[in-house]
Amino acid sequence: MKERSIGFRRNIDLVVKALSGLAALTGIAFLVWILIVIVVKGLGAIRPEFFTQLPAPPMMPGGGLGNAILGTGIITTLATLIGVPIGLMAGIFLSEFGRDSFLAELVRYATNILMGTPSIIIGVFVYVIMVAPMGGFSGYSGSVALAIIMLPVVARTTEDMLNLVPDAVRESALALGAPRWKATVGVVFRAARTGLVTGSLLAVARVSGETAPLLFTALNSPFWPRSLSEPTANLPVTIFNYAMSPYVDWQAMAWGSSLLITTVILGITVLVRTILGRRKTT
Repeated sequence: MKERSIGFRRNIDLVVKALSGLAALTGIAFLVWILIVIVVKGLGAIRPEFFTQLPAPPMMPGGGLGNAILGTGIITTLATLIGVPIGLMAGIFLSEFGRDSFLAELVRYATNILMGTPSIIIGVFVYVIMVAPMGGFSGYSGSVALAIIMLPVVARTTEDMLNLVPDAVRESALALGAPRWKATVGVVFRAARTGLVTGSLLAVARVSGETAPLLFTALNSPFWPRSLSEPTANLPVTIFNYAMSPYVDWQAMAWGSSLLITTVILGITVLVRTILGRRKTT
């Protein structure tokens, strides 16, 4: 086999580096472009009434999306309360109790499939098991759909973070006579708490802008959320409806909502990076 010269290898290395840098710059350029368009088109809609008032009729001045903002907060909070604890418990089982068992492998396989499942499929699934039997759309079904999307993210992140904790930490707690569950919750969990918080925040960011599941579950409403047992206003579906409408004022509201959701997701991402940065320095 003919040996390649050092100069040829260096040239190949430079070409690969150049292509990699170009690909990275292309991705960053599109991201910056998207952010600029969202800020330019959505900033004009952000005013105090946007957060406090109900939507105005088409072609009528004023109004806001306070109901959709509140509904999104309620649905996402309930989804977090459902999905995060179940995901944490699943991650504990995979890392601490199941590990190499057949059931753990089955759970990992199912979790990987669930992570790759399109969100619209999850929305249809929840529609079949909740919306149709209950006879109507509801905020509860929307929260369940988002919780299902969050669950695999939290479970796999929890397993990965707990696996990073040295076995010596577990053995030390067990050697002192602590029960297995107490060693896991009181010692292992505390050692991995930064990573667990990070995984939970990533799961929240993952579902913050999901539209398809809510179209089949929570749908939307022009009123303030009074009960989650009925159609509930939310920002993703509102953006879909307003952006597709022929009314200029509704389209402006859609851009404002897009800016709000983007800001929240970016804020969560920055918070996650900050937490991870502090963990590396400690």
